[in-house]
Amino acid sequence: MDFVLESASRELIGIEVKAAASVQASDFKGLRRLREVAGKPFVTGIILYDGQQALSFGDGFWAVPLDQL
Repeated sequence: MDFVLESASRELIGIEVKAAASVQASDFKGLRRLREVAGKPFVTGIILYDGQQALSFGDGFWAVPLDQL
């Protein structure tokens, strides 16, 4: 995991950046671990990648192309 953002209300978002053009469910291992450790404050986990479309991986996990920032 590359970044953990925390809001003023203590909600957490985990962000990981990958240079790959594709994302697998296994790429969310670190973000899933953050969700386990953080518990309720965890809001979502995002992988920024070099692909073409935003993809849902369920349970609040997303893969989002870097060029959509």
